[in-house]
Amino acid sequence: MLYIQIKESEPLEKALKKFKKKFEKTQVVKQLRSRQAFTKKCVRLRETKKRAVYREAQKLSAAAEA
Repeated sequence: MLYIQIKESEPLEKALKKFKKKFEKTQVVKQLRSRQAFTKKCVRLRETKKRAVYREAQKLSAAAEA
């Protein structure tokens, strides 16, 4: 459950903005999407390895440019 502190004089739009920001930080939507379809453990590991290789390549190319 998300709770946000609201002052009495605070407008509703500002409170909604705070709520949306906090909602995005908790990554609820990301979890719901990931739970919609089952992925095998080996597939998940393969994807994480691909992401790690990509990140490493990005770091190396950034270091080469600098």
